[in-house]
Amino acid sequence: MQARKRSLMAPEPNNTVLLIEESPTLRYALERLLRGSGFAVSAVESFTAGLERLATAPGGAGIAVAVIGWPVHTRPEADELFTLLEEPGLAALPVLIMVNDPEPATRAWVVRRSHTAMLDWRLHTEAVATINTLRSAREAGEGDLEPPLADQGGTRVLFVDDSPSVRAYYRRLLSGQRYRLEMAANVDEGFDKARSQPFDIAIIDYFMPGENGDVLCRWLRDDPATRHVTTAIFTSTYLDQVIQDSLNAGAAECMFKDEHDALFLARVAAMSRSVAGRKSIDAERQRLQSILNSVGEGVYGVDAEGRITFVNPAARLILGYDENRELLGQSAHELFHYADQDGKPIAPLSGLLQSSYGGRQILRSWETCFWTREGSSVPIECTVYPLYMGREQQGSVVAFRDISERKSLEERLLWQATHDALTELFNRRYFEEQLEAECQWQQRQKTTSALLYLDLDHFKYINDTEGHAAGDALLIQVGQRLLERLRRTDTLARLGGDEFAILLRNIEPAELHAASEAFRGAVSEQDFSYHGKSFKVRASIGAAVIDAATPSPGEALAEADIACHVAKQQGGNRSHVYDPHDRHKDLMDRELGWSNRLREALRGDDFLLHYQPILPLGGFSAARFDELPDGNLWNWFVGQPAACSVCFEVLLRLRGPHGEAIAPDNFIPTAERFYLMPEIDEWVLRHALLKLAELNRVFRKACFSINVSGHTLCNRDWPTRVQRLIGEHGVEPGCVTFEVTETAAICDMGAARRAIDRIRDLGCRFSLDDFGTGFSSFSQMKQLPVDYIKIDGMFVQAMATDPIDQAMVTSMNDIAHCLGRETVAEYVNTREILQLLIACGVDHAQGHYIARPLEDPAAVGDE
Repeated sequence: MQARKRSLMAPEPNNTVLLIEESPTLRYALERLLRGSGFAVSAVESFTAGLERLATAPGGAGIAVAVIGWPVHTRPEADELFTLLEEPGLAALPVLIMVNDPEPATRAWVVRRSHTAMLDWRLHTEAVATINTLRSAREAGEGDLEPPLADQGGTRVLFVDDSPSVRAYYRRLLSGQRYRLEMAANVDEGFDKARSQPFDIAIIDYFMPGENGDVLCRWLRDDPATRHVTTAIFTSTYLDQVIQDSLNAGAAECMFKDEHDALFLARVAAMSRSVAGRKSIDAERQRLQSILNSVGEGVYGVDAEGRITFVNPAARLILGYDENRELLGQSAHELFHYADQDGKPIAPLSGLLQSSYGGRQILRSWETCFWTREGSSVPIECTVYPLYMGREQQGSVVAFRDISERKSLEERLLWQATHDALTELFNRRYFEEQLEAECQWQQRQKTTSALLYLDLDHFKYINDTEGHAAGDALLIQVGQRLLERLRRTDTLARLGGDEFAILLRNIEPAELHAASEAFRGAVSEQDFSYHGKSFKVRASIGAAVIDAATPSPGEALAEADIACHVAKQQGGNRSHVYDPHDRHKDLMDRELGWSNRLREALRGDDFLLHYQPILPLGGFSAARFDELPDGNLWNWFVGQPAACSVCFEVLLRLRGPHGEAIAPDNFIPTAERFYLMPEIDEWVLRHALLKLAELNRVFRKACFSINVSGHTLCNRDWPTRVQRLIGEHGVEPGCVTFEVTETAAICDMGAARRAIDRIRDLGCRFSLDDFGTGFSSFSQMKQLPVDYIKIDGMFVQAMATDPIDQAMVTSMNDIAHCLGRETVAEYVNTREILQLLIACGVDHAQGHYIARPLEDPAAVGDE
């Protein structure tokens, strides 16, 4: 029986929203909003996953609405998804597009597709109302039902007369005009029928047994259920008193039984038109009231003095009121915008909102706060419009929205922009802003502050032997120890990796060494325990004074970093204060000189790119070695018919003062120390893609392998920059491979993996460089989703004379192949090494035997 009852009930409405948004922060904010409004949310983090979800839901089955964040850049999988949504099977699925800055293409797609709406992310709190509107519009347009036929005669008429013959005559007369009729013989019967059935017009005989017709007119007028009925007295006696009593009782007409039928029908038709006009006005008023009530924003009206004249349910809900009567007639200023967000009272005449009431100007997007009935503040954004009745201004209309979610999202985004995600300390960007402000302050105040640069000793050993989780735990613990020692006026930040910086305000130079030692002691006073093992924690600290003589924030940071470098050279676990006159001055000057030189090279495009060919070994066999030249194997290779594609590693050089090319070993350590690698890597990528686009017009297909540092890979903006630059140069992503260099410098392996995944989603590939060195090569090969393994040259270059190196290369190649990676061997400088690599099954090779680095790869085929 219960099953039968359920089968007879209407099916429960589908309430599932498919949410497709790549940004975790935006996806979290919108998912939370939708779930809080009663929706079931199926959230996916990529367009590929969205395609898979729609593919399992033919015709959008099980999905009420799809909410999609429009991509910033064109993506193949995004284009495929939007194309799928325009196909007949999904054309009726309501879609809400969320955008940041809508472009013409976005607007065109939204306009072209039915059941589609667009909403700015900054107004994401309106998503619920927009989704409900989309669903209502779809439900109103579904099905094959014909529109209901208009009522025959439309107007419902109650005819009251005690004479059966009169009732019969006028029944025939009015029915012939297709009015919908109901007859009554007396006042009581007429009133009962009027209360139980809907009527538009009542035609009432004046003289009847019992009560006269004017009594029924008065009853109908005074009863809320019937006061809308238009009444007319119908009599055969023309007496002034009858007419006066009827009109006083509420009758709209007095009609006489001896009138010509045509005149009688004309009077009834006039009343019918009046009823239709009133119904139209009432319907429009009800429609506008329904719109006002259903608007997701709060709306209220005020007169010129600021007294509330109307209010919608959304406004009451935000302000915490149950009934309109609690608000109507009250001063809006005194009720809910009497103070700022800190509770400081706002005088009526000085408040911008109160001043705008009754004004002729529109106040747009004004952010302030309203106070609820319970006394809590709500951040809101409001717009004030002047309200006109005809040509006369009748006050103002205020539309406002609760922006608590938006403010919370803004605060979260601001926190992410200024804090390190792992330690929750300030990040490098925020610290550099504070350092710059402090240097400017010192120029004016002539006092002294200090900068401490802290680097953990032997952090790499713990990170490599115990894993990155242990390294992360140590960094968090060190951050907390430093925080406990920090003064309220000081600033602590994690710069990246195992490097921290502390800005000490208002400290005398003589106190600096003791302060540094205090922080060093805080770090080392307790061992670090992890999974039953205990490790000594040591740190080297470099300190630099900041005063009016400090040239720039960059110089202050450089001085502290160099002092830290000196402390490490002296054995570590110590502090060193920067002194331009001590014996380390030459070293310091050299480091500073390189950093300044690199910054000038970035500004003046003084870097160079060279290109070393990478040879595929798949087509080689021992039988062909007699055909190979003694040197410059690359020119021979590109001349072969099977050479349909060519690959190069992009190598960075610095242009010297006389035009010579300076090798990267001379300047990369300084670039890493001064955090210049992200800028250098972007310079390399931009110029390499420009060259690759040119090269692809020479060869059928060319590929570049581009080095990227650990600092750059952990930069959250790097994937977006890669996507933008590839799009700008029109390069096929599959032609670009990124070599992950200096993997020990990767400060956050989780962030690096996410960045690699995002860039691989574009179609690019990754290579793990220098494989076989350090403690963590094999763990990195498992953790990082790379496509190629580059076997370090220290094993390759001695293969022909050292059987151990040959065995190492063979083992590394076999392991890489077991994990589905291809291998690349470096430092292939002789024919014998190449033969051994082919015998081992290595996939690719590069080195001087194949070709030296080239200044212009496009010219190689012509030599």
